Amino acid sequence: MENERKYKFDWDTTVGADMELARPSLGTATRVEVYRLFQFSLRDILEQHCGTGKTDELFREAGIMAGKVFFDKFLSDAKTTSELAVKIQASFNTLGIGIFRVEDSVGDNSHFVFTMEEDLNCSGFPDTSDVVCVYDEGFIQGVLESFSGKEFTVREIDCWSTGARTCRFEAKIAS
Repeated sequence: MENERKYKFDWDTTVGADMELARPSLGTATRVEVYRLFQFSLRDILEQHCGTGKTDELFREAGIMAGKVFFDKFLSDAKTTSELAVKIQASFNTLGIGIFRVEDSVGDNSHFVFTMEEDLNCSGFPDTSDVVCVYDEGFIQGVLESFSGKEFTVREIDCWSTGARTCRFEAKIAS
């Protein structure tokens, strides 16, 4: 059956597996190069088979799924957007994802601008004039939707790879 799923994503059986059992000597740490090796080799193969637009769509969708699970695991006890921002900053820093900041927000929580420095995905990339953090767009979207219960659209408006040296994301409630 072609639509049968072999690996349904689930925190407990994939991401959060028992690391003391799985990696008793190496633990949870790995290098950024290894993460990027996986991400960008997969992205290249997907682009060859599906095209860039479809690949962006798939990476964004995966980011949304991951952001929702991440929210449930690390952020779900946040009651206010300020508390959520503090929890994101702390968890991103602890996990080495990047240095997350809220640059701007509208009082009704319908529009935000976030920045991410030392981003796991692209910091250090050469200037290409293309934003590359579509997975991050989805990840932030998934977190915001889980927190607010509203649909968001998140797009990267500046990226290390466009010369900005800081990734900047604009999030708006979807219309």
